Amino acid sequence: MVAATDNLSPGRSVTELLADVEALTAEIQALYTLDDIPWIVGYSGGKDSSATLQLVWNAIAALPRKECQKPIHVISTDTRVENPIISAWVKESQKQIKAAARRRRLPFEPKLLIPEIKDTFWVNLIGKGYPAPRRKFRWCTERLKIRPSNTFIREQVRASGETILVLGTRKSESSKRAHSMAKHARRRIRDRLSPNAALPNSLIYSPIEDWSDQDVWLYLHTFPNPWSTKGKNLNKDLFQIYRGATADNDCPLVVDTSTPSCGGSRFGCWVCTLVDKDKSMEAMILNDDEKSWMEPLLDLRDELDFRTDEKRQKERANRDFRRMSGRVELFEHRGDNGEPTIAPIPGPYIKAWREELLRKVLTTQEQVRQLAPYEMKTIELISQEELLEIRRIWREDKHEFDDSLPRIYYEVTGQRFQDPRPTSDTSHLGSDEWAILQDLCGDDPLYLELITKLLDTERKFHTKSHRTGIYKELAACFETSALPKAAAIQQAEAIRDMKQAQDQSDLPAFQNAWAKVKFGQPPQANP
Repeated sequence: MVAATDNLSPGRSVTELLADVEALTAEIQALYTLDDIPWIVGYSGGKDSSATLQLVWNAIAALPRKECQKPIHVISTDTRVENPIISAWVKESQKQIKAAARRRRLPFEPKLLIPEIKDTFWVNLIGKGYPAPRRKFRWCTERLKIRPSNTFIREQVRASGETILVLGTRKSESSKRAHSMAKHARRRIRDRLSPNAALPNSLIYSPIEDWSDQDVWLYLHTFPNPWSTKGKNLNKDLFQIYRGATADNDCPLVVDTSTPSCGGSRFGCWVCTLVDKDKSMEAMILNDDEKSWMEPLLDLRDELDFRTDEKRQKERANRDFRRMSGRVELFEHRGDNGEPTIAPIPGPYIKAWREELLRKVLTTQEQVRQLAPYEMKTIELISQEELLEIRRIWREDKHEFDDSLPRIYYEVTGQRFQDPRPTSDTSHLGSDEWAILQDLCGDDPLYLELITKLLDTERKFHTKSHRTGIYKELAACFETSALPKAAAIQQAEAIRDMKQAQDQSDLPAFQNAWAKVKFGQPPQANP
């Protein structure tokens, strides 16, 4: 098998590129016709995945039709919070890929993957109260991107025993990517095919792994997009998207190594708080007045960010002092005076802030729909399915029987919230009872939380013929909500002291800490 792109320089001429494309075409054809293993091409709509899919498409289209029987799945993942321009671009591209494949009788089968409702961004952030993603708690990537594609790949493996995953990854993207690809290359069991550590029986093929940004753009400018509709070249449109997402609106035709490309543009989730700014969306708005309708998205994204001291303090104030499990966990950090301080690890967003975030998302959706061009008037920042799941989580998992979602939805949109589930409006407790309890509990939010949990737990068992398990669930309410904040933190500190004393075999310290855990204070000395 020919290794078509070994040791390539970043500044190749058109002649050199043509020779490499010819070698890659032969390589792709040889790999494809070698066996019956189905192929899966990852297509994000960006330049690298477009170049990769185009290489594969042209190579397969040149084969006799009788040899084009093995399916080639073209998968894209819609996280539901993608840049709206890119999301629309990918969906339209997939339609054209499907139509062109049918028209030319090619084995390409596009598939748009979406995360399960329980894994979507807003369900986790607003529904469960997960804090906005950060580097030490990057909960979004696994749920939104990795799980949908891995689930699809595993399904193909179960059906066929093995798959070949074709990706547009390149070594020049970053030193980390180059190191990872080199490590996988050392474990190759077949020419140009690397094992996938995360997915057994799935081999990775990266045809443009040694290409530079300049090589990618030179290829896309030289070879027209093969699934474009008549009279249109999607590669030119893609170039304009990248150009519009570049800060200086400069994306020149690459002719040599001295000419910069616009390959630095990065598209992703518009809500992403793992970066300082969404530079590509900011550039789109700056470079094109017709895209100013996306400005409310930037404002909402900034509302989620927590990088400045002021925003960090605001976010901390809107997070529970307990973890998602309801337990208090402690960490040590340096205080303002440099001394070590023990504090609770902040947990999920509190009820009031989750409700405020929902209001902000719905308000932003209304603003964008009013400002957007005709083709974007029905844009959904948060789907009906997500709203239904958020309502379920708030009512059933968090015992918030005041059921505030329909009220917030009506206040923002002016429309009644439609919930088709048969028991959606069946409840013995509601906003009136919640308000009464708020008055009775005064300024003690944990007491309110405990009472509402107990009442809602009883409600869940009210209609059951067998109430087995009710005492266990009622006891669980006391485990997480019975103690005031100061007492709960003090108890967590005592548990930590008890464990440390046990490790150090310090019996007096252990007894003292155990008494704090058991009785809330150390034993009194005899007079």
